[in-house]
Amino acid sequence: MKILEIENLSFSFSPKQPPILSGFSLCVEQGEVLGILGPSGSGKSTLLRLIAGLEAPATGLIKIAGKPVAGPGIFLQPERRGVGMVFQDYALFPHMTVKDNILLGLHRLAKKERFNRLREVLELVKMAGYEHRYPHELSGGQQQRIALARALAPNPVLLLLDEPYSNLDAELKMLLRKELRRILKKANTTCLLVTHDPVDISDVCDRRIILHPLKQGRK
Repeated sequence: MKILEIENLSFSFSPKQPPILSGFSLCVEQGEVLGILGPSGSGKSTLLRLIAGLEAPATGLIKIAGKPVAGPGIFLQPERRGVGMVFQDYALFPHMTVKDNILLGLHRLAKKERFNRLREVLELVKMAGYEHRYPHELSGGQQQRIALARALAPNPVLLLLDEPYSNLDAELKMLLRKELRRILKKANTTCLLVTHDPVDISDVCDRRIILHPLKQGRK
């Protein structure tokens, strides 16, 4: 089953600027981990924002699990797309515990289901027992795991990871790459991973695509 279908996608930050993406097409299958490699200015992060619904394309069509979410006369709001996203800085709420950060996206579930799912995702990322910690009490690697747990908790159709290792040192990156692939495959999560680093691709992804900057493009 195709989880993500993109047809002839184009985007520019303003009509006076050259496009960041032009005529871009892509298909991603259920359970596939796709790496997106390329230098700054090639449109990697912009592509994730378009898929997530944080930007609207100028032209083209985006389908998620067979449902059009962006295209001519169509724009489905981000919260209705079934997409999870982990940003470079993890975006954990500093005033909330690990438990509350994760439960935030599970408000539609019954109370018992919420706490069952909380336990499941913490076990999946090997962070059981950290429910009552605050982000500042966690290491960078632990924060990354919690951000991943929060993104996975609502069972997204598609997970988007934007440079998830950019704030970690080399040794920690090496440890977490293999762990990330284990987590994604165990959860059977379809994922797009944006990175500058080819090692991220070889250790985590099933296949890769490479984006190149267009004229005067911007990330």
